[in-house]
Amino acid sequence: MEPGYCSAIMSASPFLRIGIIADPQYAAIEPDLGMDRHYAASLDKLRAAIAVFNEADLALVVTLGDIIDRDWRSFDDVLPVYDGLIHRTLFVLGNHDFAVAPEHLPDVAARVGMPSPYYDFAVGNHRFIVLDGSDISLFAPPADDPRRSLASQTLSSLSAQGCDNAQPWNGGLSDAQFAWLERTLTAAEKAGEAVIVLGHYPLCPGNSHNMWDAPRIVDLLTAFPNFRGYFCGHNHDGNLGMADGRPFVNYKGMVQTADTNAFAIVSLYPDRMEIEGFGREETRVLPLPPAAMADGMPINTAP
Repeated sequence: MEPGYCSAIMSASPFLRIGIIADPQYAAIEPDLGMDRHYAASLDKLRAAIAVFNEADLALVVTLGDIIDRDWRSFDDVLPVYDGLIHRTLFVLGNHDFAVAPEHLPDVAARVGMPSPYYDFAVGNHRFIVLDGSDISLFAPPADDPRRSLASQTLSSLSAQGCDNAQPWNGGLSDAQFAWLERTLTAAEKAGEAVIVLGHYPLCPGNSHNMWDAPRIVDLLTAFPNFRGYFCGHNHDGNLGMADGRPFVNYKGMVQTADTNAFAIVSLYPDRMEIEGFGREETRVLPLPPAAMADGMPINTAP
């Protein structure tokens, strides 16, 4: 438990619980021992995580990107493993999910059952917002898409500024997606919904894996009192940042190590989120600010 946190105010039951998987990065290839990535081993790790999830009362299970490491055919091996889940299963797309032949790039989201690369959905009175951090990137848009040119310009500008996240395997939001994010947050606030945002790329604290436009996204999210936290993968070592009292949790990559797993179950309460970590993932209790207010009324977070 975080120091100074008063256990007396803790609620007995969570509003909802969700399963979290980050970066299985499956491929039927030999491991990269230098990076300690064991791509083929992720199938058995996924099966082990699913067995734990199926014993829990969960609203959904989300994979925070990099379902595969490379090759379109990898989806044929890994997606059937998810069929073993008894819970609602949702995906975020990561950079490695676009390491496929160019003709498959427009079809990646549909291949994993996503309605679009970025979208939102409600579970009870929680609004989940899924971001596409590869929207502006050197690898996800088709070769002739103007977003690739914009990505090249953005990367050059960040490199000239000496930014740590000026990396070709990162990306950012288009202005169209950023505007959609603001509209979605506004609508959720008016509806009295608490918001959890899901992405692949970290936003906070500063790190070489962060999304290229992380600062403007953090500023936008924390401007909304109903925003309760951000979950991501991409940095396999994991990380944790806090901005305006809201947690930005970077979950550890499942693909790392030969036989130690990494996944989590998150329980959401009005005053905190509890993360039960398995394997390499840490167990944490993260306090949240007092319940947000909308139009003078408390945010409705009833189950």
